[in-house]
Amino acid sequence: MEIRFREFDPFNCWIWLRFSNAPGQGERGYIETAFDSWFFLGKLGGFNAENLQVQEEGAELSGMAYDAETAARAMPALMHNMGEMDYRGEWARCWLDLGTSDALALDVLINTLRQLDTDVVEIQELLIGGVNEDWPVEDDPDNLFTSLRDPDA
Repeated sequence: MEIRFREFDPFNCWIWLRFSNAPGQGERGYIETAFDSWFFLGKLGGFNAENLQVQEEGAELSGMAYDAETAARAMPALMHNMGEMDYRGEWARCWLDLGTSDALALDVLINTLRQLDTDVVEIQELLIGGVNEDWPVEDDPDNLFTSLRDPDA
């Protein structure tokens, strides 16, 4: 699976997947469940790199003292919105407002999609950001920032 980043706006981000063949219903179910689960964790603040106490502890976790005050001081890192997964032939896309979630979220999604590529459906390409010329994007109605733009701009 080739992974590329294009023009990236965390508040208006399209994620594109290109498969070797158009995914069937079962494969779509896996893809959509992965995105929904990932987004739900992000909406609840799961991708907060400011509070990675367990990761920073290292390999030996027995008896680790988790510091609730440190966790409480971390700035929230919340995803805001996600659109529906769209399919067109061997392509799929999804619009996201990643909010204040950290780049850790994208690493988790990439790792998840790499495993889906190995176990479920062949993903040839993952594009993060930007647009495809042959599949225009519309402003997502859930995107607060595009709805505030000056229509004459």
